[in-house]
Amino acid sequence: MTANRLDRRKARTRAALIAAGRELLTGRDPAAVSIQEITDAADVGFGSFYNHFTSKQALFERAFTEVVREHTALLRMSTSGLTDPAEVLAVVVRKTALLPVTHPDLARIIDRAGLRYVTPPTGIGPLARRFLRHAKDVGRLCYDDVDVALACAGGAALGVLRLGLAAPDPVAAERAGQAAAVALLRMFTLVEGDARRVAARPFAIGDIPEATAR
Repeated sequence: MTANRLDRRKARTRAALIAAGRELLTGRDPAAVSIQEITDAADVGFGSFYNHFTSKQALFERAFTEVVREHTALLRMSTSGLTDPAEVLAVVVRKTALLPVTHPDLARIIDRAGLRYVTPPTGIGPLARRFLRHAKDVGRLCYDDVDVALACAGGAALGVLRLGLAAPDPVAAERAGQAAAVALLRMFTLVEGDARRVAARPFAIGDIPEATAR
């Protein structure tokens, strides 16, 4: 077997293990999952596991990192071109509220992670913290403590995401996301009318399911 073929085979095995770990994260506590279950789900030999990861914790951390990257990429795409930090925050909350409809596996993993997902140094916590500092520096959002602000914003997003998981419906998810965005913007001292206008601005065409774009 040539070096290139061997490398491709290793890459496929590693990718299969990560995919299996990610799938298991959607409904299982990592502590309760055995390495045998992981390799069975990946359809690879048990011994292959340690050629790629030192422990199942290392595998699940890698799978979690991929979830963060995917969610971050979705949020960057949704907010590309926006210059108003208040609108960016509203879109992030609304987009996250829609994940149970648009990306249910992603939503389940984020929900299982809970506040760990939005608390630095894990998940999107570092990025969210930098965003909130910028929003305050430019005078668009007002708050006293960045960590408290992050806990409030993250908790609101996680809350509406969980509501969506309980009963996935695009119209209800968008309604809940808008309501959460309005509440957060008011908390960050936007006046009522401004908060509601910002939270109701449409997504880019094709960015949300057609059923919600009404």
